[in-house]
Amino acid sequence: MSTNLKINSQRLWSTLMETAAFGATAKGGIRRLALSDEDKMVRDWFKSAAEAAGLTVSVDAIGNMFATRPGTEPDLPAVAFGSHLDTQPAGGKFDGILGVLAGLEAIRTLDDAGYQTRHPLTLVNWTNEEGARFAPAMMCSGVYAGELDGAAMLAGVDRDGASFAGELERIGYRGGETVGARRFAAFVELHIEQGPLLEAAQETIGVVAGGQGLLWFDGEITGRDSHAGTTPMPMRRDAMNALAAVSLAIEDIAKAHGPAGVGTLGEAHIIPGSRNTIPGAATFKAEFRHPDGDALTTMETELLARCRTIAETRNVTIDVRRIWRKDPIVFDPAVVDAVEAAAKANGLPYRRMISGAGHDAFYVASTCPTGMIFVPCWEGISHNEEESATETDCSAGAQVLLDTVVKLAG
Repeated sequence: MSTNLKINSQRLWSTLMETAAFGATAKGGIRRLALSDEDKMVRDWFKSAAEAAGLTVSVDAIGNMFATRPGTEPDLPAVAFGSHLDTQPAGGKFDGILGVLAGLEAIRTLDDAGYQTRHPLTLVNWTNEEGARFAPAMMCSGVYAGELDGAAMLAGVDRDGASFAGELERIGYRGGETVGARRFAAFVELHIEQGPLLEAAQETIGVVAGGQGLLWFDGEITGRDSHAGTTPMPMRRDAMNALAAVSLAIEDIAKAHGPAGVGTLGEAHIIPGSRNTIPGAATFKAEFRHPDGDALTTMETELLARCRTIAETRNVTIDVRRIWRKDPIVFDPAVVDAVEAAAKANGLPYRRMISGAGHDAFYVASTCPTGMIFVPCWEGISHNEEESATETDCSAGAQVLLDTVVKLAG
């Protein structure tokens, strides 16, 4: 469907640029880690902007923010939409942020037109989607959905020892609402693609039918520190070289399950970190992704086997622990169809696709009919200060979001 409601492209873009000041980096990106001072700034801004639009803002006990516009039938469950406002350590202006601010623009557009929906509408800012400071990613939508343990998440600490619960209290966003107490009629999330397909095909809208499964691992390698100048090569127990072998094993396994399978060793720490000392220990964080759950299980089994072989060959110990698994998901056909109909009615080139990145919608999908909308980003780059999207594409995504929400909300 298409409505005669048209979002204000310039207002949306201005809002995106305004909020980019919270945590702005010298290279034009954003550093706005979950529960940081910068996160508090953008949360305060969002709360103020939502209340200025006549929305009632509530915060649950894990920090998720819900801004609700009443419907003409208040007893109906709300149709929800939104994303997240936290970023990677060197993130961009659009990842997650577009989904929240486009939702705000959709509500402002409804207000401008005096348009009422039957269902209430709820705009959501999910806490700690990125998982960059506190693991895992999509943490608080996962607690909302009942798939992650809230007490365990609140007890988590960052690398400096600060607790999630303590930081939530510190910034003033540990709310009183019971997590998961509210349920929605449907949920829609707008996001940049974070991949190159839409831009390469010159298509504006990704109609997201589902998403890949994810596995996260933490690993420790223990060898022996020794002098770099006096220890013969055959006698070394070099944790760094074992780490390199693990990284290559992850790459090999992902390629063997390609093109859908991907794997990354994205973080490592070498101990003791001296030029003339053979590293005696290393820690790492890694992941696999695949749209097939059985393939994901096989990839994990193969990694554990490869690590056993590497440990024996290099005379080290390797401990690999899976800390998170999220199985592949399929979005609700009716919501997916509504997104496609909105793209088609607005004359926008689109394609149905699977999300390679994880999103809050993956967890929310277990609680209500859910779908996603993608728009292109420059060269598919994301989790990077160079992340970029055009005003035209952001506006098109916001229009499809608005029309989809109006359809679902009556």
